[in-house]
Amino acid sequence: MSLSVSSVSPVSPLGAHALLMFLLQVGVLLGSAVLLGGLARRAALPSLAGELVAGVVLGPSLLTPLAPGFAAWLLPRQPDSMHLLDAVGQLGVLLLVGITGMNVDLGLVRRKGRAAVLVSAGGLVVPFAGGLAVALALPAALLADGVDRTVFALFTGVALCVSALPVIARTLLDMGLLHRDIGQLIVGASVVDDIAGWLLLSVVSAMATTGVHGPDIVWSVVCLAGLLAGAVFLGRPLVRRLLRWSGRSGNGESLPALCTVLIVLGAAASHALHMEAIIGAFLVGVLIGSSGEADRERLAPLRVFAVTVLAPLFFATAGLRIDLTALARPEVAGSALLVLAVAIAGKFAGAYAGARAGRLGHWEGLALGAGLNSRGVIEVIIAMVGLRLGILTTEMYTIIVLVAIVTSVLAAPLLRAAVRRMPVTREERVRERVMAGEPVLESNS
Repeated sequence: MSLSVSSVSPVSPLGAHALLMFLLQVGVLLGSAVLLGGLARRAALPSLAGELVAGVVLGPSLLTPLAPGFAAWLLPRQPDSMHLLDAVGQLGVLLLVGITGMNVDLGLVRRKGRAAVLVSAGGLVVPFAGGLAVALALPAALLADGVDRTVFALFTGVALCVSALPVIARTLLDMGLLHRDIGQLIVGASVVDDIAGWLLLSVVSAMATTGVHGPDIVWSVVCLAGLLAGAVFLGRPLVRRLLRWSGRSGNGESLPALCTVLIVLGAAASHALHMEAIIGAFLVGVLIGSSGEADRERLAPLRVFAVTVLAPLFFATAGLRIDLTALARPEVAGSALLVLAVAIAGKFAGAYAGARAGRLGHWEGLALGAGLNSRGVIEVIIAMVGLRLGILTTEMYTIIVLVAIVTSVLAAPLLRAAVRRMPVTREERVRERVMAGEPVLESNS
């Protein structure tokens, strides 16, 4: 009896020219993102702004009009070429979101309790309602073909109601405000905002893929509840045991790899349930951070690589899809100004109202509105999701990313102006010494 040999040929590797172009693209994009991100930091701006500008400079906004031949050679508008960059960028954003989840302090949210919940609720509900209203009023030309306006409006509401915990935390650290009571409250409220924003995004994304049908929406909510239950009752003990095993093995180098595996598999789990992959990555990050088994020092290499290499590449790739030339059209420019005004005013009004309901002062309310207004990386990620799902056109994608950049840039000076009116308390001075590792001296002052 003769053995049959399979006639299926192995998959051919990436071609020499395709590999060369991919390496050139990564080198040029990452180099530009690092350079412009550094310049942004020197100008007291978030590095996110410079990294996005790197993509804008190399994309249809600048390079294509100035040197169309070179632009078409270096960054051809072909799916195969862009998908390779997207794949690397997606890994970067999953790790970035997972690391954000690791730094969520659930204990802080519980301690701040009522005030954090009220501020977060106001900062979510008011801009979400504003986003719904403005999306229903936008011209039909900004809607993608075949997209239900209700889904578009809900997605816009989600995009405008989020805050960016990574950018907020970095801003507070750079300004030396993390030890202040207001800084702690901003972080606590932004944690609640982040969690609620991811959950809302999962429901709206499911609606975009299955349509606006009652049973489908109910099923999406059921899947979300199942994912949360699985994370709490199955994921939490499993993650804790795996991290404990990694710690006992004595091989510290395995911890970053293990956390990467867990984050990617968590992303795959949520994606398999027809929710966004970043939902699962965020949940796994929270499980890792709250496990008590994660050695921050050993995880430092993962954070450094994700934040300084993969994340800038993701934002530069996101910038390639921004077409600022669309703002030359009056209806797009007018829509951009309207969306930006609603985003800023809605977050300020909602956070301020929540602060006052929580019996906080006038300047505390303004500081919370300024701090939570920073959309940063989270809104860019949501905009990329909307573009990938076909909910957003290039013009609307550009508008939402502009909101992310402008609000992140405005956060620091507005927060500084509000905090300047708030006296430093003795408790805050003690907390500052504790965070700096200095001895705490008793004082009556």
